[in-house]
Amino acid sequence: MVQMGLRTSRRTKLMRRVEEKFSRPLVDLIVEGVNIKGLSRTAEELGVSKATLGYWILKLKIEQHRVLLKPGQTFQIIETR
Repeated sequence: MVQMGLRTSRRTKLMRRVEEKFSRPLVDLIVEGVNIKGLSRTAEELGVSKATLGYWILKLKIEQHRVLLKPGQTFQIIETR
């Protein structure tokens, strides 16, 4: 079974099924997928609606920030634990 930070009792059956299908924590699948492919494509690849994916983002307390960069600017994400 895939281990993740959210208690098993708070995850839906569909959430657990997606984790099992991809053998990865749902948080990782969502964050990486949306950052690289966007919300619509990630929802399609996970086999859920955009509304369901949006709900999961809220339920898993994934933060969303929109950043605009001028040409030549870069953005760095630093992970803290």
